[in-house]
Amino acid sequence: MSELPRSFSHSSASTFKQCPRRWKHKYIDKLPDPTGEAALVGQFAHDVLEQLCKEEPALRTETKAKEIAGSIWPKVAERKDFKNLKLNSNEQREFRWKSWNAIKGLWDLEDPSMISVEATEQRVSTSLSGVPFFGIIDRLDRDEDGLVVVDYKTGKLPRYGDDNFNQVLLYAAAVASKTGEQPARARLLYLGKKTMETEVSADLVGKVVKDLSDAWSKLKSNLNNDEFEPITTPLCGWCSFIAKCPAGTEFIKKRASSGKLRSDAPARSALGL
Repeated sequence: MSELPRSFSHSSASTFKQCPRRWKHKYIDKLPDPTGEAALVGQFAHDVLEQLCKEEPALRTETKAKEIAGSIWPKVAERKDFKNLKLNSNEQREFRWKSWNAIKGLWDLEDPSMISVEATEQRVSTSLSGVPFFGIIDRLDRDEDGLVVVDYKTGKLPRYGDDNFNQVLLYAAAVASKTGEQPARARLLYLGKKTMETEVSADLVGKVVKDLSDAWSKLKSNLNNDEFEPITTPLCGWCSFIAKCPAGTEFIKKRASSGKLRSDAPARSALGL
C-alpha cells in the first residue's frame, strides 16, 4: 500500500476525481507529465502579474508589466517544459504574444494601481475537515468589505457556473483557518475576458470542504485497496499517460475510428493514430 500524500491540493483533488488512474500515475508513480503550451502561457502571465502587484500601486502600469515580462522571458525560455515544446522562432514569437495578451488583459478588468494587495502567491497549508490542504493563492486583496481571494485564469471562459469557484472557496477556507479572518469574497479574473465573483458564505465553503473531504476519504480507500480504476472521457485525448492505460487507449482508438477525436489531441501521436 502506498502512503497517503502529505498534502492534498485543489489540483490534486481535481485530478483524482477526474480519473484515479491518472492521479496514481502522476502522484504515486511520478511519471513524466509535461506541461502544455497553454499552461506555460498561463505560468508566464502569472509570474509577470505576481511581480507587478508587488510594486507600489503607482508603478503597476502596462509599461512596467512589459518591462517585467522582458526580464523574465530568458528564464522562461530556458525551462525544460518550454524547451520540450520545440517551438521554432515564429512559434516562440506567437507564444510571447499570447502571454502578453493575457497579461495586458488585466487592465480590461481592473486598474491594478487602485487595488490594495495584501499578498501575492500566498502559500497556505492547513487542515480542512481533517484533510491536509495546500494551495498557492495568486493574490489576496483587501477592500471595504474585507479580504478578497483572487485567482487569475488565462483559459477559455467556463460553460457552467458554481464549480468554477471551488478552488478560490477552498483558498478562502484555508485563509480563515490560518488567520481567523474569513474572506468576504472570492474572485476569478479571466484575463482579457470577464470577472466572476462570489460571496464567501458558510454554505458554499462547507460544500467545497465536504467535497474535498469526500475525495480524500475515497483516495484513502483506493490506497488501502491499491485500486485506481480509470475513468474514460474525451479528456483522455490529452492525458500524458494514455499509452499506459489499456482502457483509455481502447476508448481513444474508438473515438479516432469514429471521427470524434480532435486533430490536435496529443494522444494521436502518443498512440500512433
